[in-house]
Amino acid sequence: MTGDETAGVVASIGSRIAHGLAAGAVGTMALNAVTYADMLVRARPASSLPEEDVRRLAGRAGISLGEGEAAAQRTSAASVLMGYLTGMLGGVAWCAAEPVARRLPWPLAATALGVVVMTATDASSALLRTTDPRSWSAADWVSDLVPHLAYGAATVATGRALRG
Repeated sequence: MTGDETAGVVASIGSRIAHGLAAGAVGTMALNAVTYADMLVRARPASSLPEEDVRRLAGRAGISLGEGEAAAQRTSAASVLMGYLTGMLGGVAWCAAEPVARRLPWPLAATALGVVVMTATDASSALLRTTDPRSWSAADWVSDLVPHLAYGAATVATGRALRG
């Protein structure tokens, strides 16, 4: 491979990562918007699961989040940042797989990505033993699935638009 070819491959990889980060950020915004709309309509509280995951992960890693209000604030911030990271990594994974996945019709691709990301986050919480999805009600599943479908739709649409 020549120097120009190597530079082209590196640029292509960098472009895919950048597109994935952007697509994942848009998808995360869509997930959050749908989640907050659901909270508004049903007057339901935010899920405590992300913060429980942070506390469990910090405990397993031997990381102190502090005491009292400081611990609560750090836990809240870390859970939001973990959500952003998850969303952007999902976008990067989508854009990396996009050369193969581009054959999928948009609705199927969007649904698949949303379900894969939802499964990954739910499985990680189950492995941390902060939840047991087998005990969830139908409303719990809908509250989890619909925002993740919005994530998949926005991420795939953005990734495909950026690809041109």
